Amino acid sequence: MKKLLNSLLIKPSGPDCNLDCTYCFYLEKAEMFPKTKIHRMSVAMLEKMIQQSMEQSGSHMSFGWQGGEPTVMGLSFFKKAVHFQELYGEGKTVGNGLQTNGILLNEDWAKFLVQYNFLVGLSIDGPEHVHDHYRVNNQGKGTWKKVHAKAKMLLEAGVETNALSVVNDYSVKFPEEIYNFHKELGLNYMQFIPCVEADAANPGQAAPFSVSAEQYGEFLTKVFDCWYADITDGVAATSVRYFDSVFHKYVGMQAPDCTLMRTCGEYVVVEHNGDVYACDFFVENAWKLGNIQTHKLDDMLNAPRQSEFGNMKAKLPEECVSCQWLQKCQGGCTKDRMRDAQDNGSNHFCESYKIFFAHADAKLTALADQWKQNQQR
Repeated sequence: MKKLLNSLLIKPSGPDCNLDCTYCFYLEKAEMFPKTKIHRMSVAMLEKMIQQSMEQSGSHMSFGWQGGEPTVMGLSFFKKAVHFQELYGEGKTVGNGLQTNGILLNEDWAKFLVQYNFLVGLSIDGPEHVHDHYRVNNQGKGTWKKVHAKAKMLLEAGVETNALSVVNDYSVKFPEEIYNFHKELGLNYMQFIPCVEADAANPGQAAPFSVSAEQYGEFLTKVFDCWYADITDGVAATSVRYFDSVFHKYVGMQAPDCTLMRTCGEYVVVEHNGDVYACDFFVENAWKLGNIQTHKLDDMLNAPRQSEFGNMKAKLPEECVSCQWLQKCQGGCTKDRMRDAQDNGSNHFCESYKIFFAHADAKLTALADQWKQNQQR
C-alpha cells in the first residue's frame, strides 16, 4: 500500500547549533557535509521542497523544523517558508512544528509563531541544576537562565509550547522534580527523550551520559504516578507524550508515536542541501534516499529502501515476540537496538518498558475502560 506524503522533518541548518550540549548526537553529522563549515538551506531549495510537498501530499501537510538549531536561519527564512506554503498550498491544511533551544527567540519570533500557529518544542531538561548539567553553550556555560526566560516569554505570548526533556544519567534521578517544575512553569505538555549514545572512546559501550534501562524504567513509573495523580474524572491535567501514545494502544487506536508502531518509515528527513534520509536518527550514507533536486519526495518515501528501513523495526528477537507487552511497546525505537549483523538485536530500553507496563498496566486499563464508556454515552 502506497504511503501518503503528509509530513517532513527538515534540518534547514543541518547540524549547526549555537550550543554544545554534551549528549547531542547530531553535531557530529557535520562530517557528512565537509565542503563548508556553515550549513544553510538556500531559499531556492526551501521553495523547491515546499512546492514538491504541496504538489505530492494529501489534504494535510506537516513540516517539522529541527536541527542542529533551526532558528540560526533567522526569522526571515521562516517567513519565506510560510509564504511558499501559502503560495503552493492551494487551500491545504498546513501544520508547522519548531524544535528549538530557545536562545535566539525574541518577541518578534513569538508574534510570528502565534500568528501562524507554530507548535514549539522547547528543549528544557528541567530546573537549573538538571538543565545546566549538560545543556551548555560553546564556552561550557549553562543556558538555563536564558531558556527559562524564553519559556516564560513564549507562554505569555500564547505560543503553543511543549517541554522536550532529555533523560540522561543525571536527570533520571529527579523525575518528580522535573515534572513539577514543568507543570509550575506552565509547560503542561511534556516529552521525555531517553538518551543512549555509543561511547566514542569505547565502541560497543554506551556513553557515560546515557541512561540505563533500569533507571529509565523507574523514571517512567515515577513520572506516571505524577501524571496519574493529576487526572480528574478521567481527564489528565498534563500531557506526557509517551503516556498519551501508549493510551491509544489501550483504547484500540493506532499510537501516533512511531516508536510504538509495528513498522516505521512514515516520514523522511530533508537536510539543508536537499539530501533525503530515512529517519532523523539514521542520517547516514547507508540510509540516504536521494535529493529533492533529482528525486520526488513521494517516490523517496515509497522507495524500496525506505520500506526496508521501516520493516526493519518489525524484525524482533524471540524475547520480544514472546513478551506479554509486545503489542504495547512494539519493540521500541530501532535506533535503541543493540545491533547485530541483521540489525535486529534487543532494545536498550527493553527492561524499561517491562518495568513501566508492570507498574502502569492496571491503571491504564481502567482509564481505557472509563474512556470507552464515556464514548458510548
